[in-house]
Amino acid sequence: VAELAKVKGLGTAKAATILAALELGKRIAAAGSQVKLKIESPQKGAEILLPRLRYEQHEKFLVLLLDSKNQVIRMEQVSEGSVNSSVVHPREVFAPALLYHAAAILVAHNHPSGDPRPSQEDKELTRSLNETGIIMGIPLIDHLVIGDGIFFSFREQGYLDK
Repeated sequence: VAELAKVKGLGTAKAATILAALELGKRIAAAGSQVKLKIESPQKGAEILLPRLRYEQHEKFLVLLLDSKNQVIRMEQVSEGSVNSSVVHPREVFAPALLYHAAAILVAHNHPSGDPRPSQEDKELTRSLNETGIIMGIPLIDHLVIGDGIFFSFREQGYLDK
C-alpha cells in the first residue's frame, strides 16, 4: 500500500482499494465456475494455477486435490516461503489429501523470478512426493513450476512415470 500510495494522486485509501480489487480479481480467476474442473493435461493444470501464482512475490506451494476422475476437489496452500525458496515436506502435502479423501494430487509452486526451470531441490522434492504417493496410494499426477506466463511440467519432461 505504501509503495502504491507514492504515485501522484493516490492516497493510502485509494491504494488499499486498488490492492483489494486486484486480490479479489485473483480469487475470482482462481475460483472459476461451480463446475468441477478436470485436469486432463499439464496445460489444464497451468490454466488453473497461473492466475493464482504468476504474480506472487514469494514462493507458494499448492496442492490440487483430485477425485478419481481427476476433477479438482479442493486447492490448498501448504507452504509460503521467501523470494527464492519454500520449505515443503511430504506430510504437509499429503495431509489435506487424506483429510479430503483425494484419489490423486497435482502440486505446483511459483518461481517469483519468472523462470520456471526447476532447481535441484525441486527435483528432489518431486521424487520424494512421487515415492510417497505410490506408497500411500495417492498418485502425484504432476508437479508444475509456474513462471511469468509459462510453466514447467515434471510429467511432460519425463521426471514422473507415465
